[in-house]
Amino acid sequence: MSDSFEMQVIARIRSDFGSKFGVPRQSGLVDALEAAVVFEPPYRNPDALRGLEGFSHIWLIWAFHQAQRADWSPTVRPPRLGGNQRVGVFASRSPFRPNPIGLSSVRLDRIEHTDAQGPVLHVRGADLVDGTPILDIKPYLPYGDCHPEAEGGFASEPARPTLQVEFPPALLEQLPPDRREALREVLALDPRPRYQQDPERVYGFSFAGHEVKFTVDDKVLHVTDIQ
Repeated sequence: MSDSFEMQVIARIRSDFGSKFGVPRQSGLVDALEAAVVFEPPYRNPDALRGLEGFSHIWLIWAFHQAQRADWSPTVRPPRLGGNQRVGVFASRSPFRPNPIGLSSVRLDRIEHTDAQGPVLHVRGADLVDGTPILDIKPYLPYGDCHPEAEGGFASEPARPTLQVEFPPALLEQLPPDRREALREVLALDPRPRYQQDPERVYGFSFAGHEVKFTVDDKVLHVTDIQ
C-alpha cells in the first residue's frame, strides 16, 4: 500500500481576503461573507454537481497553500488559548500539520451556471484566502455531521464578537454596499494575533480589493483608513 497519495486541485475559492490576516478563525462565523468556488477546467462538468442544489450546506476540503512547511511540530499554540499555551497539533485546527489540509463548513447560497467558468458555487461563511485550492466538496448531512451533545474541549465556547467597531461613514462608503456588513463583522471578531495588544499599533489587511487599516483601544476598534 502506498504511503503517499496524489491529489488534484478541483477548484479555487474566490473570496475578499487577499492574505490570511483578517480571515475568521473558523468557518460560519460571518455569514455575510460571500465567496465563490470556481472549478478548474477539467472539473467544470455540471453533471458532477447533480443533486447538490438540495443541500443547504457543504464541506470544503482544501489545502493550506500559504502555510506549508518542510517539517511539522507535535504541538502548536492555538489563538483560542491566547497564542501562548501549547496543545497537540491533532487537538487543534492549526494550519501547521503533517498534511496541510483544511476543512470548512459553508452555506451553499446558489449554483450559477456560466459560459466562461462552468458551474460556480456561491457560498457564505467561508474562512479561506482568495485563491485557496479546493481538493474536494461533500454535502453536509445534518443527521451525521451535527452532534449537539458534543464536547468542544478548550474551544467549547463559540467565538463571539469582542470589539465595538467605529467606522467613519466616509470610509465605509468606499466599500461596495454588499461588503460593508461583512467587514464590520470580521473586525468585531478581533483579527489581531492574540499576543498583540498594542493600542499604538496600526494593523492592516486586504479585503475586497482594499487595504483596511485600524487600531484597537481597549475594546473599541477604530478604522483609520481604507485604500
